[in-house]
Amino acid sequence: MPAIATSSSQGSAAVLRFGRFAAMGTVAVLILIAGVWASWGTAQHVMLTKGRERGTVDVARCGPDACWGRYTPLSEGSQPRARVVLENSVAVERGRTYSVVLKPGGDDAVRSGPAGVLYAWVPLGGALLLASVVVAGGLLRTRAAWVMALSGVGLLTAAFVTV
Repeated sequence: MPAIATSSSQGSAAVLRFGRFAAMGTVAVLILIAGVWASWGTAQHVMLTKGRERGTVDVARCGPDACWGRYTPLSEGSQPRARVVLENSVAVERGRTYSVVLKPGGDDAVRSGPAGVLYAWVPLGGALLLASVVVAGGLLRTRAAWVMALSGVGLLTAAFVTV
């Protein structure tokens, strides 16, 4: 009879390990998908610039949520505009000029170039850091967690330095 109890408890432990692996794996994947989803809203405009209006913005004024200024086109077919809105962040200062890409169908602009690309992917960097904790603690995969964490820190640091 003890042999049956031992194999039953081993089977229960295997099912619990698989359940933990499936649950934590799902959580880690969902965190990463959310990071890509949050980043792609801006990154698509910065990375896929073919056919989009590109130019520069001379920031004249800043409010609590946004900065705006005169838009000077650099791409063919783009028209100058008196007012283009740029998201107010720590990286936008009044009196400076930034290269931008205009979002289709409006006067909203996003920064372009390496600074714009890295800034667009900042949510993914945060997701990598958060998912690394789940991978290390829930999946017990420390090497993969370190790779994810260092990738997230590298992305966030590069964005901070370039912006």
